Amino acid sequence: MYIIPAIDILDGKVVRLVEGDYNQKTEYDVSIADMIENYRSNGTEFIHIIDLNGAKGDFSNQKELFATISKTDMKVQYGGGIRTIEQVTHLLDAGIHRVIVGTQAITNPNFLEELSKEVGKKYDYANRIVIAIDVLDEVIKYSGWMESSPIKLMDYIDKCLQLGFFRFLCTDINKDGKLGGAAVELYEKLLNHSPFIKLIASGGISSMKDIEELAKYDIRSVVVGKAIYENRISIDEIKEWNLKAMSSL
Repeated sequence: MYIIPAIDILDGKVVRLVEGDYNQKTEYDVSIADMIENYRSNGTEFIHIIDLNGAKGDFSNQKELFATISKTDMKVQYGGGIRTIEQVTHLLDAGIHRVIVGTQAITNPNFLEELSKEVGKKYDYANRIVIAIDVLDEVIKYSGWMESSPIKLMDYIDKCLQLGFFRFLCTDINKDGKLGGAAVELYEKLLNHSPFIKLIASGGISSMKDIEELAKYDIRSVVVGKAIYENRISIDEIKEWNLKAMSSL
């Protein structure tokens, strides 16, 4: 299981939210460029970047953000407000390694099928597209976690699998930003239902002990943000762990 450091961007600043609530944010006194360079210089090869403004349809961060991303040789997993197939292909063409799609995949019943056809003409879409599943008490949330979907969680996973998508980023909103431990029970339930998925865990990681607990399951990678910013997990610990885990990516 690989650790992917996270950078969440809101109004051009590095932040972390609690339960996805834009009113419960912590701002960190560090630039996006410095965060990326700090990870890169310490041996990190993969990074997770979310544009929180983009998740609400505001793309004012993108010009500066992409200028910064273009200067790094790290693999970037990127999400935030990606609503069209054109956006996905543009991001892949620009060098983004993995693109995260969420809201449109949930609200538009034809989106994933069309995405697989169009992106599949040029890219290995099954590995380059990540399906975001943001869950609150097993209810799927979207549009920056502000709306609820009537689609049942397991039914949605089955639909994605049928269309050839098997890489999922699952965030338990109850856990997000609280440093209270990961949603082990939820992930275990997902893997029992669909053991073939490549699961990326997100939310609640507070220490390497939480990482070790997740590693007992067939979880391919885990996104860690606040625990790094709050000095609960060091970059050296991440580097040491990831050297042993590259094959899981």
